Amino acid sequence: MSQTTTSGGPFADLKLIDPLLRAINDQGYDKPTPIQIKAIPPVLAGRDLLAAAQTGSGKTAGFALPLLQRMNELYSGKPRPGRVRALILTPTRELAAQVEESIHACGKYLPMTSAVVFGGVGIQPQIARLKRGVDVLVATPGRLLDLHGQGVVDFADLSILVLDEADRMLDMGFIHDIRRILKVLPEDRQNLMFSATFAPEIRELAAKYLNDPQSVDVSPKFTAAETVEQRVLRVDQSRKAELLSRLASEGDWKQVLIFTRTKHGANRLARKLEGDGISSAAIHGNKSQSARTKALADFKRGAVRALVATDIAARGLDIEQLPRVVNFELPNVPEDYVHRIGRTGRAGASGKAVSLVAGDEVGLLKAIERVLRRDLDHEILPGFEPTPGEGAGKTPGGGNRGGGRNQQQRGGSRGGGGRAPGRSSGPSAGGNRSRSGGGARSSSGGSGNRSGASGSSRGYRSR
Repeated sequence: MSQTTTSGGPFADLKLIDPLLRAINDQGYDKPTPIQIKAIPPVLAGRDLLAAAQTGSGKTAGFALPLLQRMNELYSGKPRPGRVRALILTPTRELAAQVEESIHACGKYLPMTSAVVFGGVGIQPQIARLKRGVDVLVATPGRLLDLHGQGVVDFADLSILVLDEADRMLDMGFIHDIRRILKVLPEDRQNLMFSATFAPEIRELAAKYLNDPQSVDVSPKFTAAETVEQRVLRVDQSRKAELLSRLASEGDWKQVLIFTRTKHGANRLARKLEGDGISSAAIHGNKSQSARTKALADFKRGAVRALVATDIAARGLDIEQLPRVVNFELPNVPEDYVHRIGRTGRAGASGKAVSLVAGDEVGLLKAIERVLRRDLDHEILPGFEPTPGEGAGKTPGGGNRGGGRNQQQRGGSRGGGGRAPGRSSGPSAGGNRSRSGGGARSSSGGSGNRSGASGSSRGYRSR
C-alpha cells in the first residue's frame, strides 16, 4: 500500500506520503514543529521512541502522521473482526477523544479505520464497534481492560503501541493497568512513548518496555511558553471570587479558563460567576461525560464565557486561540502550573495567565517560581489589599509547602482531561470534537464515512 511522495514543502522533506500531505494541507499547516521534525523520521524508520515535548508543541501529530504511514506500509485490506492493529493509550477521556480526532484528520485520505473507547459512557456501542475490527484504537487503560476482559478485543495483529502523556498516567495511578495491558500485547511491536518530562519514573518505564529507543527532547524541563504574560495578584482567599468577577466584567473577558483545586470549589465558583452575570460552567471528574462534552462545546462556541476546571482537565482541553487562563487557586504540584497556563499562548500566539494568590499560597508560589527559574511580579489591586498576616504559616493541602506531589489528589483518578495540542505551525490535535460517547469513526479512501456509537457534540476544529 506504499505511495510515492510527490508534493513539495517542509512536510514532504520528512518523506511523508501524499495522502498525509494532502490532509496536512487541508488543515492549513505548512511548517512542521520541532517535535514533529525530530520524531517523525525515527518512527518512519521503525525505531522505538522516547519523546519529551511541552503542551501545545504539536506532539500528537508527531506520532499520528508516522504511525499512519507505517500502518499504510505494513497492512493491506481491512482488519479482521475483533482485531486491533495499533493502540494509543491516553490517561483521560478528553485526551482520548482529541487524539482520535487527530488520527481521523491526518488519515482522512487513507483507507483506515479508527475508534476511541473510554469509561463514563455505555460499553455496548464500543463492543459492537470493536467486533468489526479497527486499524487504530485510542483508549483509556481502565475501559480497555474491561473490554479485553470481555473478550471483545484481540491484539494478535498489533504492531504499534503509543503511550501518550506517560507521566500523567503514572501520576494518576495507571501504572498497574499499563503493565497488565503490556502483558497481553505482542512482544514484537514498535513502541512510542510521549511525555511532558523525562522524569526518572519515565526513564525506568522506558528501559523496561522500549527496545533501544531514540530519545527526543525539544523543550527545557518545566518551562512556560514565552508568549504567555504571567500576572500574580495578591488577595485574601475570601475575596478571590469577588476580584475575579470584577476582572472579568471590567475587562470584558469573552473566554477564560479558570482552574480550582477541588471539584466542589469549581462548582461553587461557577455558580458565583453565574450569579454575577458571567455565563459559566464547571468541568471535572464528577461530571458525566455528556455534561463535560456539552460544557466544553458551549465554551468553545462562546455560549459560556468562563469554564471552571480542576487539574484533572489541565491536559485535556484543546481550545483554539484561548486568550486567558486564571489560577483561582495555585496547584499543589508546581509543574502543574506550567500545564495549566499552557492552555494559552500556544504555537507562538499571545496569551495571559492570571494567578490569584492568598497568604497561605505563598509557599506554593515560591515553589512554582523555582520550577520556572524566575520571579513573578506581584500586584495588589486597590480595594483588594490582603489582610496582613492572613494565611501565614499555612499551606493548602495539609502543609505541603514545597509543592511536592499530593498523592491523595493525584492518584487513581481516571476521568478528566489530558492534553491535545492546539494550533501549531505544524498540525497537532487535528479536529477538536469531544463526543458524549466512546464511539468510532472510520474513513475509507477519503470517503469520510463515520459511525458514531453514541452521538457527537461538535466544537471548533483546532487547526
